[in-house]
Amino acid sequence: MSSPTVSVIMPVFNTAEHLGEAIQSILDQRYANFEFIIINDGSTDHSKQIINSFNDPRIITLENEQNQGLVFTLNRGVNLARGEWIARMDGDDISLPIRFEEQMQYLHNHPYVDVLATTVQLIDEHGTDAGIWADDYANILPNQILDYLPVNNCIAHPSVMVRTQVLKKFTYLAEQAQAEDYDLWLRIAANGYVIHKLDHTLLKHRITRFSFTRSRQQNVYSKLATTKFRFAKNAWKNGNHSSFVRRTYWYACLDAVKAWLKPINQKL
Repeated sequence: MSSPTVSVIMPVFNTAEHLGEAIQSILDQRYANFEFIIINDGSTDHSKQIINSFNDPRIITLENEQNQGLVFTLNRGVNLARGEWIARMDGDDISLPIRFEEQMQYLHNHPYVDVLATTVQLIDEHGTDAGIWADDYANILPNQILDYLPVNNCIAHPSVMVRTQVLKKFTYLAEQAQAEDYDLWLRIAANGYVIHKLDHTLLKHRITRFSFTRSRQQNVYSKLATTKFRFAKNAWKNGNHSSFVRRTYWYACLDAVKAWLKPINQKL
């Protein structure tokens, strides 16, 4: 069997309510040369039954016997990917039908790009418009992304296509769990790989009451500082003392101060 151009990786953990719509949105892509790796990470709802209800030769289903977490599951998918590009997808999001087509066309015209994101539309549990992610829309151009990454993340993980050889080289780090995507972008950027973003909204990104985006809010500065300090430590250990790494460390120090001041400010 010939290798596909794109390997779609979808980790699934208890997203049965929206999983069918998420899977169908990938199968409905106008660009069809992909394999679709769906990994059920020990779901305890009926996610497995929903996955098995789809009959498409492009789907490859895998099971973690028990919940192993997102980092383990993502790396399992990356290791199996046969395509030139890896497309990320979450089990409760919706990819617009033209997403892969537009991304592949852009990558064909810009062969030096290693990561291609898109802007995203936020939706709630019911699929209702929930606004936009401001950092996403404020940082579109490559130089904007590179300048802002030391400050905070501005790339929606489930929107990206990443060159497979790049993702296999870096993989996701277990020590950076819950910020594994942000850490990945920092490492990719620090090593000179090229990140672009389409100024098109090609993915509906669902934010629910259980989403990490919401659950982390009270600890956001502490989490940012920890993620950046770990990144900088690993970069220096590998001999990378670039200005990008130094800027990220400086912003980590600022985040640490903000995390320390936040409880004090809340009491005033």
